[in-house]
Order: sequence, then structure tokens, then C-alpha cells
Amino acid sequence: MENKQQSNSERKENKVVKKKMNWSGSLIVASLTGAFGSSFLYGYNLSVVNAPAAYIKKFYNETWERRYGFSVDESTLTLLWSITVSIFAIGGLVGAIIVTPIVKFFGRKCTLLLNNVFAVTAALLMSLSLLAGSFEMLILGRIIMGVDAGISLSALPMYLSEISPKEIRGSLGQVTAIFICVGVFTGQVLGLPEIFGKESRWPYLFGVIIVPSLVQVVILPFLPESPRYLLLEKHNTSKAEKAFQTFLGKDDVSHEVEEVLAESRVQRNTKLVSVLQLLRTRAVRWQVITVVITMGCYQLCGLNAIWYYTNNIFSEAGINRETIPYVTLSTGAVETVAAVFSGLVIERLGRRPLLIGGFGLMIVFFAVLTVSLTLQSNVQWLPYLSIFCILAIIASFCIGPGGIPFVLTGEFFQQSQRPAAFMIAGTVNWLSNFAVGLLFPFIQSGLQTYCFLVFAAICFAGATYLFFVLPETKNKTLNEISQAFAKRNKVSLEMQEMNHYPEERKSSAEQESNFTSSVDNGETKKGIV
Repeated sequence: MENKQQSNSERKENKVVKKKMNWSGSLIVASLTGAFGSSFLYGYNLSVVNAPAAYIKKFYNETWERRYGFSVDESTLTLLWSITVSIFAIGGLVGAIIVTPIVKFFGRKCTLLLNNVFAVTAALLMSLSLLAGSFEMLILGRIIMGVDAGISLSALPMYLSEISPKEIRGSLGQVTAIFICVGVFTGQVLGLPEIFGKESRWPYLFGVIIVPSLVQVVILPFLPESPRYLLLEKHNTSKAEKAFQTFLGKDDVSHEVEEVLAESRVQRNTKLVSVLQLLRTRAVRWQVITVVITMGCYQLCGLNAIWYYTNNIFSEAGINRETIPYVTLSTGAVETVAAVFSGLVIERLGRRPLLIGGFGLMIVFFAVLTVSLTLQSNVQWLPYLSIFCILAIIASFCIGPGGIPFVLTGEFFQQSQRPAAFMIAGTVNWLSNFAVGLLFPFIQSGLQTYCFLVFAAICFAGATYLFFVLPETKNKTLNEISQAFAKRNKVSLEMQEMNHYPEERKSSAEQESNFTSSVDNGETKKGIV
């Protein structure tokens, strides 16, 4: 009995030690640096236009008057502002479309580094627009910044999913969402009147974008490329082994190398799959549909409508305009705390409960918010309930729907399919983002306080689909996840493994021969069969 208890305690200790070993210093630095120069900037640019909106519109009007000798009419000014806000999503769509060939030829890490050219260019254009007296520079900077965001929101989750051990894949994947939230909060803080939220200082809000880019350019080159990319796409066993050693913090990585090679031998295909080929692949049909649904709901569930029009929503809730910037800080703080919480519990609770539960809570709070906004003119304390509902919606979103779609896209697909999958996910993401930014003012105008019921219906549809279709992917290999979808895809696991294109297929024997010769040359420390 004592021996049994002792062995149980030893197993628990081994699990704890193993979990601690998974989080190496290089892995943490790579994830934080990658996210700071990528998803942080996406979140920052979502919120940064809120605070200086009045000053930017004034700048547009003054520039127009200086050029044409008369003030711009209200409808034209509204159109210019709507373009400034929503064109960020058009740039994001462009970035999502071009990311596939870029990550193929340059790799995941180099793509993140090269992407900083877009960020720095956009920052200079936007921050110098007032000095140059050109609002076109600000609009052009927004679309270029969108391209940066479109690339980074595909390349970063791809990089993180490929450098992380499967035991912490979900937690590390949530770093993308956490830094989006930190970026949103930072944009709100810097937009306060005491900092850069003044008429003479608003260009500095856009100049700050250079800082995260420079940090990434200085630190990321000293960290390895994705070992899976090096091994499966570049066939560089030596570099891949060193990358594994750096990220895992141990010398013997023969098991990890063998695991990736075993997956490669099963898949028989490491050539890049196009979007059209991926859509035609029966073995991943429901994985693609699930990614489209989760990414669509990620944007269409209504959170970006809250970010883009935060000030108007709080104003409708009865909050004093001078107080709004400080109340808005609470939304960013709640979002950040909820995202961190999700990152801490995702490997314990799993993806399914957090994703479905998050959408479920959003449905409840959207319904309460609708009632509160409808009746608040009759009841004095209801505006405070509206604020609570907005904070609760944000927290519910960040617990699950805010980050898990990126994690799932990295988990569902094999190496050769992953870039195309992220391109599909990114396209859906940015088209939905643009649609919300463009259509929400009209929905709000037409439906008034009932507008949030539209988003509640979308959340309900998404939660229902995920409840019946999404399997749990926590701590599972690609083959195990594929097996979970096999019945729904109406293919056997063997068919899933063989379901690739002959012209792109590399024989298993040829791959084994290549890697065996690498072993013979002493590139790996232990034999790979």
C-alpha cells in the first residue's frame, strides 16, 4: 500500500517537473517577443482611433478647407472617418491572402521580422500626416497597418503552434489573444488626455507603433526558426534539432524529432497545399468548416462593434463624456485579465468548454444589455447595469472565443496544409471584421437598442454548431484529432493519411532514405527508424 502511494506521488512529481520543463526561457521569450511585435499591434490599432476621433475629424475638416476654400460637409466627413476605421480590415484581408507564399519561402520567424517593414512604414505615414497636412497619409497608413496585422495574425499562431510542446500548445497559443487584449488596453491608456489624447499630441499615438517593431527586430533574430518548418519543409535536420533543444531546454530531443518524422512518413506530403486543394480534401472538410465558423463568429459575435464604437455605447448608457475615456479603461483591463485567465486554465478545462461556454455567456449578457438599454430612461440605475453587461460580454469573449479559434486552426491541419488553412481563416476573419465595422452603425440606427440581439443570435448559432461538431483537442496529436473528425468526414483514418495529391506526394521510402542519410552523417544523436 505504501509502495503504491509512493509510486503515485512520484508520478505526480514527474508530471509537475515535466510541465515546468516545457516552459523553457527561449520558448517564453520567443512567444512574448513574437506577440509584442505582432498581435499586440493588432489590438493597439483596434482601439487607438477611439480617443483622438474628434481631433482627427477636425484635422480632416481643416485640411479640406485649406485645399478647397470651404468646409467639408457632414456626410463626406462621416464617409472619410468610416473609411479610416474600416480600411484597416481591408489591409488585413490583403495580408491574410499574401501570407501563405511568404511563410513558405521565408519561414515563420522571418515572416514576422519582415512584417515590421509594414508596421514602421505605417507608423511614419500616420504620425507625420498632421505635419504634412495630408489626411491621405493617415488613411494609407491604416491600410498598410492592416496588411501588417493580416500577416501577423496568421504567421504568429502558426509559429507558436509549431514551437510549443503539445502539453502546453493551448496555453502558448493563447499568448496571441492575451497580447491583442494588452494592445487594446495600451491604446486606451495612451489615448487619455493626460498622455497623448490631446489635439497637439494625437500623432504620437501612431508613432508609438515603431517601439514594439523595434523590440521584435532586436530580439527575435537570436531565436530559432520553427523546428517543424526546418525539418519538414527545409529538410534541415541539424538546425531543426538545435531549434528543438533551444525551445525545449534539453539536449536529447531525439523523441521530438522522431515524432515529427513519424508524422511526415504518415502524411507522405510536405509540399505546400493550395487553398483550392485544401477545400477539395475530403479528409479535412469539417475541420475547414469549423475554422470558418469559429473565425466568423470571432468577428461577428459583436465585440469589435463594442471596440469601434465604445464611446457611443457608453454615451447612450448615460455616462458623462468627460468620464468616458476612464470608464473605457475598465473594458481593456477586464479583457486582459480574462484572456490571461483563459491561458491559465485552457490546458485543464480544454477548448470545447471555454469556447462554447464563452458564447453561451455572451448570449445571456447581450439579452440583459438589450433590456437594460431599452428601459434605462425609466430606471435611474440601469445605465450601470449596461456597463456591467458590456464588461461581462468582453470577459466572456476573452475566456474562449477571443483566442481559441487561432489555436484550433494550428491544431487541425498538418504541416503542408497549415498555411492554406490560416489563409482561409484570415480571409474569413478580416471580411467579417470589415462587415461589422461598416454595417454596425446602420444596424444600430435601424434596430436601436435591439441591435445586440443580432449578435446574440450569431453567438447562439456558433455555440450550437460547436456543441455538436467540435471535438476536444487538448493534449492530442494531429492523428488523434483527425480520427475524431474521420466519421463526420466519412473517411477512415487510413484514407485521411493517404488523402493527398499524387503529383505533390513524396514517397515514404524516399523521405526515410533522406533522413537516414542525415542520421548516418551524425546530424542526430539517436537513430531514427
